[in-house]
Amino acid sequence: MRRSGQRLGRRRRQPVRPGRANWRRGGVADWRRAGMAAWRRRDLARHDVAMSAASRPTLHAHPAQPATWAALLAGALTLAVAMGIGRFAFTPLLPLMMRDGQLDAAGGAELAAANYLGYLVGALTAGRLAGQPLRLVRCCLPLIAALTAATGLVHSPLGWSLLRFGAGVGSAWALVGISAWSLTLLAQRGQSNLAGLVFTGVGAGITLAGVLAWAAAAASASALWLLFGVAALLLSAVVAWLVRGAAGAAKRGSANANANANANANAPTKISTSPTSPTSPTSHTSPLPPGSWPLVVCYGAFGFGYILPATFLPAMARALLDDPRSFGLVWPVFGLAALASVLLTRRWVAAWPPVRVWAVCQFLMAAGVVLPLLSRSAWAVGLAALLVGGTFVLATVIAMQMARALAPQQPAPLLARMTAAFALGQIAGPLMVRALAQVQLHAPW
Repeated sequence: MRRSGQRLGRRRRQPVRPGRANWRRGGVADWRRAGMAAWRRRDLARHDVAMSAASRPTLHAHPAQPATWAALLAGALTLAVAMGIGRFAFTPLLPLMMRDGQLDAAGGAELAAANYLGYLVGALTAGRLAGQPLRLVRCCLPLIAALTAATGLVHSPLGWSLLRFGAGVGSAWALVGISAWSLTLLAQRGQSNLAGLVFTGVGAGITLAGVLAWAAAAASASALWLLFGVAALLLSAVVAWLVRGAAGAAKRGSANANANANANANAPTKISTSPTSPTSPTSHTSPLPPGSWPLVVCYGAFGFGYILPATFLPAMARALLDDPRSFGLVWPVFGLAALASVLLTRRWVAAWPPVRVWAVCQFLMAAGVVLPLLSRSAWAVGLAALLVGGTFVLATVIAMQMARALAPQQPAPLLARMTAAFALGQIAGPLMVRALAQVQLHAPW
């Protein structure tokens, strides 16, 4: 037998609940200690979850990001507004403005050069604004619509030039923004082979502008500027709806990136001394790779050559066919050829060497430029629209691929010089037409 108060073994301690009976036995203190321990365990669990989330890559598509088809459609519609209306809306309206007595060939060349100068300025400054590409796109598309509509309300060449300059800047910003967002999203999802579908928007926008100008050819050019502005605004609303959830996802991705940077701030960092490292101080000022200057020069000549028919082809058709329902068909044919060239040649382009594809495109484009000079006929102008329209978008895509092949690690400096040369060529083309008009050496149209 055991004595009073003697224990045979350690009894299991009963949970102490705070109450009047346990007040003197320290129940409240035990309850407080247990609660504080639970809070500490929960804080540690939250910290572990946050650290594991910060250590994971945040480049995968967020559930709020749009589906692939929505991203492709948003990219194509953005380019339709930026390029088809922001840059090339003037081309189908030039013969109508000449019909209404608002412009002549020299004034049209000046107005086109102002737009292309704005595109050059926008291309050179877009890199500083592309930190949030979707916000850039959502701001630029309504801006392009407003400037386009305002062109129909202004009746002075200086006002038109300023408005078209602003539209050129906005079109370049929208192009850079939508390319940075949509192409990156496709690459993250392993669907980079669909990136070419985004650029079908260039041909689609040209076709839309041409069809609108053809269908409403009996109206004044000022009314058509307003119509183009309304169409651009409607397409901008569709783009905003398609990417409606992506802005929040981008903000959350930026917050995750900041959290990851803060979490790794005290960690030892391995600094790469390779000249191709993005953190290298010479990454933005690296010299061009060998053999790249011929590509830059040829790309600038390409911009000079294609911009002449891309600006004056409907005006050439008007000199042959005075009916707007006849010469107005040239620009829709140009846009349909550009659209079909991207869709129908994807496999052919992938099977051939890029240099060969580039050479074929330049040969066909040169034939389209020269053809109206050899024959002043409707079929020559129509065939020129097919040849030039069916090659200029494809040649642009191939040139970008060749630039990345020459500078696979740092293609940005080469692409920047190519873009500048291309824009300068586009500006030089209309200015040359204006100079020829001033010395009375008129073109055949």
